Amino acid sequence: MKHLVSAALLALASLSAISANAQVTVKDAWARATVPAAKASGAFLQIESKTDARLVGVSSPVGMAELHQMSMQDNRMSMAHVEAIDLPAGKAVQLAPGGYHVMLMGLKRQLKEGETVPLTLVVEQKGGKRDSVEVQVAVRPLTYAPPQHTPPRH
Repeated sequence: MKHLVSAALLALASLSAISANAQVTVKDAWARATVPAAKASGAFLQIESKTDARLVGVSSPVGMAELHQMSMQDNRMSMAHVEAIDLPAGKAVQLAPGGYHVMLMGLKRQLKEGETVPLTLVVEQKGGKRDSVEVQVAVRPLTYAPPQHTPPRH
């Protein structure tokens, strides 16, 4: 019994160390469900780095994944691939519909509401060190709209 308790405490200490060393946190990750024949979808999330960093890549086994940005140009909405997304230290960056997002293309299968799909985010710290962040992304309905966050009143 004593060995079991020691092993459990050691495991807890290891988890705390991993959490304490985590430089990047991801919240509210979701992807839009698709109809059976669709070959593309978007994934959205909130990402925050403890230090200045950049999101420089993304991959998923469900298809090709790229970082994209939607923007207004000449009264038209356009979408384009971006090489990186800046992650200022301590500031949450939203990847959301209508802005930066993960584009999933060439889907190998339908994304169905209620399942999760894996994403691997590649974050580059100052000095060029790259870390991979594994994320399980919840698939939401085609009509899903994330809750709007309103700033606190002062």
